[in-house]
Amino acid sequence: MPTNGAPTRITQGSHTRGGIGESTLRPDGTLKVTGEFAYASDMWHEDMLWGQILRSTVAHAEIVSIDTSEALATPGVYAVLTYDDLPTEVRHYGLEIQDTPVLAHGRVRHHGEPVAVVAADHPETARRAAARIRVEYRDLPVITDEASATAPAAVLLHENRTDPHAAHVRHPNIVHRQPIIRGDVERARRRADVIVEGEYVFGMQDQAFLGPESGLAVPAEDGGVDLYIATQWLHADLRQIAPVLGLPEDKIRMTLSGVGGAFGGREDLSMQIHACLLALRTGKPVKMVYNRFESFFGHVHRHPAKLYYEHGATHDGKLTHVKARIVLDGGAYASSSPAVVGNAASLGVGPYVIDDVDIEAVALYTNNPPCGAMRGFGAVQACFAYEAQMDKLAARLGMDPVEFRRLNAMSQGSLLPTGQVVDSPAPVAELLRRVKAMPLPPEQQWLVAGEEADVRQLPGGLSNTTHGEGVVRGIGYAVGIKNVGFSEGFDDYSTARVRLEAAGGEPVATVHTAMAEVGQGGVTVHAQIARTELGVAQVTILPADTRVGSAGSTSASRQTYVTGGAVRNACELVREQILERGRRRFGAHHPAWATAELLLEGGKVVTDGGEVLADLVDVLGDEAVEIEQEWRHRPTEPFDLRTGQGFGHVQYSFAAHRAVVEVDTELGLVKVIELACAQDVGKALNPLSVTGQIQGGTTQGLGVAVMEEIIVDPRTAKVRNPSFTDYLIPTILDTPTIPVDVLELADDHAPYGLRGVGEAPTLSSTPAVLAAIRNATGLELNRTPVRPEHLTGG
Repeated sequence: MPTNGAPTRITQGSHTRGGIGESTLRPDGTLKVTGEFAYASDMWHEDMLWGQILRSTVAHAEIVSIDTSEALATPGVYAVLTYDDLPTEVRHYGLEIQDTPVLAHGRVRHHGEPVAVVAADHPETARRAAARIRVEYRDLPVITDEASATAPAAVLLHENRTDPHAAHVRHPNIVHRQPIIRGDVERARRRADVIVEGEYVFGMQDQAFLGPESGLAVPAEDGGVDLYIATQWLHADLRQIAPVLGLPEDKIRMTLSGVGGAFGGREDLSMQIHACLLALRTGKPVKMVYNRFESFFGHVHRHPAKLYYEHGATHDGKLTHVKARIVLDGGAYASSSPAVVGNAASLGVGPYVIDDVDIEAVALYTNNPPCGAMRGFGAVQACFAYEAQMDKLAARLGMDPVEFRRLNAMSQGSLLPTGQVVDSPAPVAELLRRVKAMPLPPEQQWLVAGEEADVRQLPGGLSNTTHGEGVVRGIGYAVGIKNVGFSEGFDDYSTARVRLEAAGGEPVATVHTAMAEVGQGGVTVHAQIARTELGVAQVTILPADTRVGSAGSTSASRQTYVTGGAVRNACELVREQILERGRRRFGAHHPAWATAELLLEGGKVVTDGGEVLADLVDVLGDEAVEIEQEWRHRPTEPFDLRTGQGFGHVQYSFAAHRAVVEVDTELGLVKVIELACAQDVGKALNPLSVTGQIQGGTTQGLGVAVMEEIIVDPRTAKVRNPSFTDYLIPTILDTPTIPVDVLELADDHAPYGLRGVGEAPTLSSTPAVLAAIRNATGLELNRTPVRPEHLTGG
């Protein structure tokens, strides 16, 4: 067990009920803001070594030779491994398609691909040794876009594909293709009085999480390994790691260490296999921590995209059709690109009623950095494009952009382009009405006492470039639709183990799941559920690990729904066992114990009428009640590969934004003043946490609107800005006021009626900001992020 920074149990007491619907505080909140929280990079073990990866300096090349002799001769180096040193014939991994080599073999396919790993007794020694590995490359043609990827003579990035998608694409450099076809677009086009077209470009966004990738692998006496790791999905990691190590899964014990944010960037493996390989080879614990430069190469990013849209409408504002093509750049390896394609296609028309639809979405293999999961998962790129189209249509028709959207908004009972009926609340029109009705911020807030300009409130901020000259205000709106949970027939489930026992003269509940707490607040919600269902004040949340069944990934806004559902069901079964004990003690016919209702307060069993029947501690005695329970939501089905029809998604979430911006049109500077949001959350299990999720997602959407983009050289496919000096993310000075209006319209299919929260605001915040900038400048602005030269013609 690591001697420092080890995962710890979180025991949550409460002098109040602290159940669902209350704004209970995070148990790790104070530790994080004071710097005392143990993240994965804080892990420590006696006599541990440090691991280091050698990464490719080119994006596409044949590996002619690798010379590790100088690295091995470096004092303090314990091991140097390349592809040929891997212990089994299984040398590739992947979430869905196993196309990613553990270490590059034969050729490298993207800038920064791992080529070799080193273990040494000091991190600087490991870095120096890695730099002494000599790799000879022979350059290969670089594929960077659709034209070069699908040209007749294009180099195939993955030859002899055998994955399930290979038979359904027209070129091997296309990862996956998903059409969505409903109705007759050509006939509908003839009914349209107005048709607008647009071509949109969405930049590559980084998850920019707080803590870089890190982990600690400790070899065990039984020949296995204990891995302490910051990840989003312990069991998916385990499934990919075990075959490469040649170990049964029960010999690889994984424990979640402190995670400094994720947003999709930790769904794929980073150094998990590398650290385990080095630990097993050397017989010593091995710690690996990426620096920020490495982190830009060590995880997937949001897919950059090109989107082509055509919308039609009648003179009275009714949408007639949409025809679209969405091209996502998946980079060198598949990651979760097939699922992202499915999302982008199935959600590609937005939260609107449109009977005639023809959408094609594809993901490409290129030599650009690998792309995969990021908050919003394909729906973000589509929302940027279809919302710009809605504004274009409203302008052509002379209609208010909000009222035009409300006129075409879906509602409960609407039919999606996939043929699925929306069978839970879909208050799109109401969200738009609410966000428009919010009070606007006052004009010229940057004036002090009505005279002097406070440059902190102006575009450009403390750079002091403007004092209000040429500053114009703009207002824009957007709304989006996001799925909740895994889709397209994936067996989406979670597992929870709940234990109730007497300890120190009071009842204590213990909750154990494999849910990755990455900042979303699941540890808080699980305790709230246990308090609500069992009535106990004391709840202990055990560290997430692989000693309990899978909880799936902390992604797709699914954990509160699915793992929360598992915790609730396990609590209900524990409660039933307690009831049965009470029936045995007080008699089977005792009216209170015959009821299914049970509440525990102060260690006393209380019925509906409030009668105290027994001391729960006495009923429990020395024998605890412990139950592990799997929980599944209703099943989904794959989309048809020709038409896109199918019940593909479990649930939908909706958010609407109004952005208020001020733009210095002479200097091309933008200040986002406010990003108001209205969102339906079904049931706010923790209102404070819900608001925080909405504000966080909104800020991430702001980032990609006006500043965030990974720049890849189109000639070499090399990343040009892998640092937070050159890759800009919003600071507190960039973050606007974010008022939130929360609706709670219960979904009858979900536990407590809840709806996934964290992703939907990331969709609509970006197009709302762009709409506001367009409103201020009159410019078309069809790409993200908006840069000064786009506003000044430079």
